[in-house]
Amino acid sequence: MTYQPAEQVASNATRRPMIRQIVLSSAVVVAFGIAAVVLGGFAGESLGLATAGMALATAAISLGIVIPTFLWVDRLEPEPTRLLWFAFLWGALISTLGALLLNQLGVQAISELSSSDPLKVGAVIIAPVTEEFLKGLGVALIFWRARREFNGITDGIVYAGIIAAGFAFVENMFYIGNAYAELGTPGLVGVFVVRGLVSPFAHPMFTVCTGLAFGLIAHRRRFSSIWIVLVGYACAVFLHGLWNYSAVEAAQAYLVIFLLVQVPLFIGFILLLRWSRRRESRLLRDLLTGYGINGWYTPAEVAMLADPGERRRARGWARRAGGRRAERAMQAFQDESGELAMVRAHMNADGIDQEWLRREEQLLRLVTDHRRLFVPGV
Repeated sequence: MTYQPAEQVASNATRRPMIRQIVLSSAVVVAFGIAAVVLGGFAGESLGLATAGMALATAAISLGIVIPTFLWVDRLEPEPTRLLWFAFLWGALISTLGALLLNQLGVQAISELSSSDPLKVGAVIIAPVTEEFLKGLGVALIFWRARREFNGITDGIVYAGIIAAGFAFVENMFYIGNAYAELGTPGLVGVFVVRGLVSPFAHPMFTVCTGLAFGLIAHRRRFSSIWIVLVGYACAVFLHGLWNYSAVEAAQAYLVIFLLVQVPLFIGFILLLRWSRRRESRLLRDLLTGYGINGWYTPAEVAMLADPGERRRARGWARRAGGRRAERAMQAFQDESGELAMVRAHMNADGIDQEWLRREEQLLRLVTDHRRLFVPGV
């Protein structure tokens, strides 16, 4: 069966779309820049430049654990680098600055209106509500503005995890810096071990609940589905509050709560990541099998594309057979096939429109062109 190309869509002859994109991109850069300057000034004033720099470098170590984990989950159909950077910077700059301001206002209000300990209430109630809202807002913006790149549960998990990693990175910097200023090196090491090594996935584990909810409605974007997002947000707030409670209100039983509550939650989080990756692998195999039936892929190619280990071995084979150029072509073939599967998933769920058809046609052409580079004569 031959592929019927999509109808040509007339492009917009005005410059308004380009101007709109420039204005939007400039606004994002300015917002991130202002947040970075404000946070940098606050860190320099409260910690001192030397302490802030050392705390920043120490906090960055845990990123080497968290970020690769989410990139591993995202291997079959990688998200655009620009969106991953947006997610990280949103968490590190916008969410952190917003939480810093709102948490301080909340603690001040509690101290004036209630006899409860404002610091404990702030940690157990105010911080989970504000921080998960601000991190979830970043997921919502990607969901809204990049709808053709937000393809389901795995994407929601990845975007939420990267946002939370950025947030935890800057938050850890402040905790580590304050500990060093008060207790010296023992304080720095203690906080880093607890927050950077023992529980580096704490914030991602919370915010992934919101990302998972957005992923569930990626193919049914109706206002009636908003309750799913609210449930995901509520779960994120609950887990965050429970985690903080174990460290603040029940410090004397922290080890017991850590073993009975936090360890099972972390195990569940890891199982969720594995399930998400395997689910995407099955989805990729099923969708590409349809293209295979129509002659675009061989059964061996479909099996390879749905298995991360086989994909890695295929890249090695291409390099041995045709050098770097063939290896790069195989990598592109794999990435474009994953994107093609997600395009088909959108068309199956949302219906066919001209933009999806144009994208499908482009990807099929690219897949064919790249195959010729590592399998000459095809």
